[in-house]
Amino acid sequence: MLRFLSAALALAAFPLQAQAQAQAQAWPSQPIRFIVPFTPGTGIDIIARTAGPRLAERLGQPVVVENRAGASGNIGTELVAKAKPDGHTILVTASTFVSNRSLFKNLPYDPAKDFAPITLAAWGTLLVAAHPSTSFSSVPELIAAAKANPGKLNYGSPGVGTPHHLAMELFKNTAGIFVTHIPYKGTAGAVTDLLGGQIHLMFLPIHVALPQVRAGKLKALAVGSPKRSALAPELPTLAEGGFPGVESDIWYAFFAPQGTPREIVARLNLELTSVLALPEIRTSFQTQGLVPVASTPEEVRALVDKDLAKWDRVVREAKISPE
Repeated sequence: MLRFLSAALALAAFPLQAQAQAQAQAWPSQPIRFIVPFTPGTGIDIIARTAGPRLAERLGQPVVVENRAGASGNIGTELVAKAKPDGHTILVTASTFVSNRSLFKNLPYDPAKDFAPITLAAWGTLLVAAHPSTSFSSVPELIAAAKANPGKLNYGSPGVGTPHHLAMELFKNTAGIFVTHIPYKGTAGAVTDLLGGQIHLMFLPIHVALPQVRAGKLKALAVGSPKRSALAPELPTLAEGGFPGVESDIWYAFFAPQGTPREIVARLNLELTSVLALPEIRTSFQTQGLVPVASTPEEVRALVDKDLAKWDRVVREAKISPE
């Protein structure tokens, strides 16, 4: 009886497997859409527009980049979550994709359940930058100044819930200090006020901060990556300053809608990792402060699960709400 039941189940599953294999063999049968849930010119957009043409060459179908910005990336992300899982609609996103689940009460998608990871694309390093007029020039000195003057130091961010904001809250929580948050509507205003001395410090993407640091307009205290950055190997990490758990790098990755046939996900992984290894792609990414990297879908899944837990704790303990 059990043998008969097993055979019946296998026969029932066979049409579905055959359908998925046939779909994968016919893929891609139309242009592929890269959905970027933020505005043009962002790191995500640069990755999509740099990798897209190379992927198109390999697949024989155009790759069209669509910017669907709004609601902290939730509009474009929801579009992909609800798209037909046939491998023709791909989400290109960053780690805010994960932290948004902790920030928004009624998120219209679940980053852990509604997407099939394809591969990582790059890592972006954040560093702690301060105005030259501040009394501290290292992480230990910053902590000492903050503890001596609770609440008198402030920091800027491009907005509530951005990676810059969450990174500083993680650092504050770990270091046991209080620094007042000044949120802005975008990076430009925050950087302008940091350069003008209206705010004391902030986390900034390394390629944004370094030109100002080397011009003497800002001073860099540390990078938030596990290892020193090749762009500024002289800068210590936060771990070297005594805070090994404060890793604030932004990761970028490709996702398909959940339910996309495994054969298509595997092909996308193969082709995208090959594209990311091209010397011209690596050079292009590095000029934007991005470190190109590829991975397996399983490695992306593990990173998503890890960051969901990390940012949920940070958001909860700091009582952060964008609403």
